[in-house]
Amino acid sequence: MENRPDMFCYQCQETSRGKGCEKIGVCGKQSHTSARMDLLLYAVRGVAALNRALRAKGLASREASHEVIDALFTTITNANFDDASLDDFIRRAFNMREHLLAKARETGTVVPDLPQISFTATPDEAEKYEPVTGVLAEPDADIRGLKQLAIYGCKGMAAYARHAANLGFEDDEVYAVIENAMVETARTDIGVDDLLKLVLEVGSGGVNVMALLDKANTESYGNPEITTVDIGVRDRPGILISGHDLRDLEELLEQSAGKGVDVYTHSEMLPGQYYPAFRKYPHFAGNYGNAWWKQTDEFEKFNGVFLFTSNCIVPPRKNCTYMDRVYTTGVVGMPETHHIEAGPDGKKDFSELITRAQQCPPPTEIEHGSIVGGFAHHQVLELAPKIIDLIKRGKIRKFVVMAGCDGRFPSREYYTRFAEALPGDCVILTAGCAKYRYNKLPLGDIEGVPRVLDAGQCNDSYSLVRIALALKEAFNLESVNDLPIVYNIAWYEQKAVIVLLALLSLGVQNIHTGPTLPAFFTPDILKVLQERFHIATISNVEDDIATLINNN
Repeated sequence: MENRPDMFCYQCQETSRGKGCEKIGVCGKQSHTSARMDLLLYAVRGVAALNRALRAKGLASREASHEVIDALFTTITNANFDDASLDDFIRRAFNMREHLLAKARETGTVVPDLPQISFTATPDEAEKYEPVTGVLAEPDADIRGLKQLAIYGCKGMAAYARHAANLGFEDDEVYAVIENAMVETARTDIGVDDLLKLVLEVGSGGVNVMALLDKANTESYGNPEITTVDIGVRDRPGILISGHDLRDLEELLEQSAGKGVDVYTHSEMLPGQYYPAFRKYPHFAGNYGNAWWKQTDEFEKFNGVFLFTSNCIVPPRKNCTYMDRVYTTGVVGMPETHHIEAGPDGKKDFSELITRAQQCPPPTEIEHGSIVGGFAHHQVLELAPKIIDLIKRGKIRKFVVMAGCDGRFPSREYYTRFAEALPGDCVILTAGCAKYRYNKLPLGDIEGVPRVLDAGQCNDSYSLVRIALALKEAFNLESVNDLPIVYNIAWYEQKAVIVLLALLSLGVQNIHTGPTLPAFFTPDILKVLQERFHIATISNVEDDIATLINNN
């Protein structure tokens, strides 16, 4: 095949030229790493096919489901750049496949013969795994785009399912949705209509997994509360924890208590500050820095140790001074860092990390002041009578959902300008790292209700759904689309994809997304989504304010 690309990946918003990365990922992913990710997804498709067949007979393996979600999670954008780590995931997937094959034979379970899942492939094929047998294995662009939309939604689901499982909360129906989608997207005879149905099934699974994770977090650590978070620094050595996993945060706080170090949150871990269970730790300091993509600058000034608990890690610049102080855990991998595995009891030993932190100087302050968050559904519903009164009196005209992701491209400045341009009677509902574009702006409040209500992490977009449904009931409306709520959502990676699909599965209309549409949205796919859901992309601040606020 002439002009064969070294790799092909278009799963994130910043993909090369808005079409696809073919030599090296914009995220920093190398072609040999991309090939391993393709092979890993191929291998867990086989695991999913076998487990789906066994599930039909009541014989499904949760261990197999864990292999599937971990494989999907580790291939999410900015999670794993380490070939050795991915090789281990691949070996585990093939071993699990062999185990399930034996179980299927023993129990007389019939497994479908799928052209894109060969049960004779071996882990040794990693180095020769080519792009044409990865994403590009599907030649039809429309079918390929819909298949990848379902797969990327599953990656987002897998991330949330893993965080919930880490806290002891699991739902076999969530695993079933993911495994079914992985198998169905391997079919060569599936058409557009069936794929659209599958995509919405994944979206429904997204609602369920976000509800599961919300339950896991709140039952473990309490309901988030309105919290003022310091963004300055203290005078002791620090540990900066990034990512999304609250179990890791809990274990780190427990093990570092009384050790002369402070723990700071970074990026998507900021909402950890809102949970009451963590307030008992006096060494739990504030939040340091901004969204994930600024880490290569901000980490140079932190001076301490870093712990990455999920995706959001960025390959360092040349001559970086902090990589030997970076620790990863879970599905995260990066060459030249230290990885911490869970023990047989599921717990992690952070003693090496803590000892290293004790030897570091205190962080250098890069900003000072505070930000306010903690407006998850429980907290906002306690404010519901006041909010409803403000709506009835015309003090709040619109809620603007600006959830999602941040990114490094200059086009993201749009969201800051949009927030600044919103009329004073509009309130922003946010979740995810998109908030860093406007959560430090002096936007004020409406009779004590802040104009930026931060529900938390990207998975806490579920809170925004709960809030919308509660308002629908309060105003006795037939649909959430009749509420004074508009959607201007920023996306970057696959967890934003599952949030979008979840909203679509709930029938939410007129979602604007940006800064660009996904590269896997072909013109025909976009046309269908526009016809069914009136999805649109952003344009410019003035026109979008007119469309979403003044004319809506």
